[in-house]
Amino acid sequence: MALRLVADFDLGKDVLPWLRAQRAVSEASGAGSGGADVLENDYESLHVLNVERNGNIIYTYKDDKGNVVFGLYDCQTRQNELLYTFEKDLQVFSCSVNSERTLLAASLVQSTKEGKRNELQPGSKCLTLLVEIHPVNNVKVLKAVDSYIWVQFLYPHIESHPLPENHLLLISEEKYIEQFRIHVAQEDGNRVVIKNSGHLPRDRIAEDFVWAQWDMSEQRLYYIDLKKSRSILKCIQFYADESYNLMFEVPLDISLSNSGFKLVNFGCDYHQYRDKFSKHLTLCVFTNHTGSLCVCYSPKCASWGQITYSVFYIHKGHSKTFTTSLENVGSHMTKGITFLNLDYYVAVYLPGHFFHLLNVQHPDLICHNLFLTGNNEMIDMLPHCPLQSLSGSLVLDCCSGKLYRALLSQSSLLQLLQNTCLDCEKMAALHCALYCGQGAQFLEAQWRQRADLNTNRVLSDFLKIIQWISENVSACHSFDLIQEFIIASSYWSVYSETSNMDKLLPHSSVLTWNTEIPGITLVTEDIALPLMKVLSFKGYWEKLNSNLEYVKYAKPHFHYNNSVVRREWHNLISEEKTGKRRSAAYVRNILDNAVKVISNLEARNLGPRLTPLLQEEDSHQRLLMGLMVSELKDHFLRHLQGVEKKKIEQMVLDYISKLLDLICHIVETNWRKHNLHSWVLHFNSRGSAAEFAVFHIMTRILEATNSLFLPLPPGFHTLHTILGVQCLPLHNLLHCIDSGVLLLTETAVIRLMKDLDNTEKNEKLKFSIIVRLPPPRNSMINKSSFSVEFLPLNYFIEILTDIESSNQALYPFEGHDNVDAEFVEEAALKHTAMLLGL
Repeated sequence: MALRLVADFDLGKDVLPWLRAQRAVSEASGAGSGGADVLENDYESLHVLNVERNGNIIYTYKDDKGNVVFGLYDCQTRQNELLYTFEKDLQVFSCSVNSERTLLAASLVQSTKEGKRNELQPGSKCLTLLVEIHPVNNVKVLKAVDSYIWVQFLYPHIESHPLPENHLLLISEEKYIEQFRIHVAQEDGNRVVIKNSGHLPRDRIAEDFVWAQWDMSEQRLYYIDLKKSRSILKCIQFYADESYNLMFEVPLDISLSNSGFKLVNFGCDYHQYRDKFSKHLTLCVFTNHTGSLCVCYSPKCASWGQITYSVFYIHKGHSKTFTTSLENVGSHMTKGITFLNLDYYVAVYLPGHFFHLLNVQHPDLICHNLFLTGNNEMIDMLPHCPLQSLSGSLVLDCCSGKLYRALLSQSSLLQLLQNTCLDCEKMAALHCALYCGQGAQFLEAQWRQRADLNTNRVLSDFLKIIQWISENVSACHSFDLIQEFIIASSYWSVYSETSNMDKLLPHSSVLTWNTEIPGITLVTEDIALPLMKVLSFKGYWEKLNSNLEYVKYAKPHFHYNNSVVRREWHNLISEEKTGKRRSAAYVRNILDNAVKVISNLEARNLGPRLTPLLQEEDSHQRLLMGLMVSELKDHFLRHLQGVEKKKIEQMVLDYISKLLDLICHIVETNWRKHNLHSWVLHFNSRGSAAEFAVFHIMTRILEATNSLFLPLPPGFHTLHTILGVQCLPLHNLLHCIDSGVLLLTETAVIRLMKDLDNTEKNEKLKFSIIVRLPPPRNSMINKSSFSVEFLPLNYFIEILTDIESSNQALYPFEGHDNVDAEFVEEAALKHTAMLLGL
């Protein structure tokens, strides 16, 4: 399946065996039953209550006397700890422990068992307690009210030493949130007690809200209040210094006036999942470290015939509302939509019906989102129980007591890429698969594994992607697979180097997509941007604010377009024809840029290459490289404020060298796949099917890069031409040269002239090549560096000129006619044309 759930914690495996062992020890010691007395039929009462910021998991169960027992599973040591036993037959629904494990807060309600007496205070439905548990000592009643109360300790980043004050949030069903400030002190050694427990200071954080969500990882509180029937989303950030700020508020076009009261991620409300999940709306907020802010919303379903859900990409300034029809819907459907945070993606799925993977960073084109319907076998493999998406990629299954880490399965995405017939699914699956490997990690890992590629070991998923593209290069009609692979892979390889990279570099070769996605309709609307409530920003908030500023002012967008290199190239050619020349400093800078790219590329090459790339001076490609470095560096300098110039230069070199490395990798993978060796480069036989396959893929690479005006690795054109000579009939070969598919480089022409014998057939080939050599012209780059293009005929003319000069030096007074090099050139070309019947 496209979504892979890796279990980090399982109540049945990580807790239950320990409880049984504790019971066995207790019985052996004759202590009788106790807090760890868990029988087989008591497993139903064992369930997760909360997952704290440090990853520790709080759970509860009933012992054989009906007492409520609280336990903690330490995710670092993988050890269990008994925290507290409450000797009342009550039902616990909310619990939290402070970071030092000295205080426990819990809310309990009357047990649902019939015939049970009321264990709570008269007139109260919920009892909220604060307990000293290091060691177990005093118990303070925080609330005894006729409404539900949820509890949550704040976890500051500072954990090196205990803080003198703990902060506890109380969230009331009566639509208010309070923060208690709890001072603690150590007495009699390590005993921790609450100071002034009779009067704990409190602050009213929020009130009159209808929905709230807790972000345990980032210590943020999101909530929605209603103002004149408008839903206003607000966010409070809690800091390590125990202060907090209201960060923003933004209106949302959703109706919550009749939705009741709902909380998200304030622990695991085990009991709400035992009700019919479909009765409630679904609303959650997802963020990631790049400054994205998404609100996912699915209203109550009036009919299960179709589902509507919306994603508000607040960091992009627009929302998208999706509608899909459901097939084979039962009359008593109890499962609702699940939203999962997968960092750069948001997953939306309805078990047994559809799975939708939404690109958070680049939501503009629907083809970058993956939509699979119920007739896809991947849908059936997804969990059929409601999941609770915690911070990051953590997912909690409250019903089974399992904590998962949700990941995208690269192998499944590759399988989808291979099997689907739809271009939109190919596009989305390719991007998802490349995101899973993050580009650069792919390449570096593959160079290290290169020695294993000739064995029977399973190829990595990245190499499988390259092979699939090579074998199905014409499979997509809506876009060029090679172009998309090169652009997307290069983007992901440098994406993490700066937070603004997604705004500056293209992530796709496709700019528009007008084809509908089967099974789903889409409406896109502009939305209001958040009103930020603070003046200075750090961390996530700085990135979010940068994203919002980009939405406001970036018209047009800042994505780099290599057409600037094309324009500069044509300017150079035009100037050369008119006799103009750029300054020596400009030329030197361009050449130095190319040298740096090649050096950077060779430094990344951790293993030997079979293909003869990067082994020759290719003036044409080196000039393109140098120009691209110059233009991309200028682009970054304009838009990356505050980043030092040296770092920007390295980012540019990394991007271009990784782009070239990708091309090398495609050629190398195909070369090895077809078991080609260095002898292929000798003109001793006609080309084989394997050689033609490599020639074909190199031709497609050339087409892809030409339209984007991207440089190629030096030696690419030589190898391509030599394979063309071996694989193509003469008339096809000459047509490829005339149309620019094959470029005649110095190395290729010299090899032809030296390696081919002088049979009539080969002489005809040589003459055909010579007559197609481009005419000589002045170069913007002098001989001391290299010429814009290599012209073998120029070399011939230089030899004649040298001979003429030598003769003049040896016989300065001898009367003879000078050799006119231009006349010799013209005569040779005309004579060759006559011989070939041209």
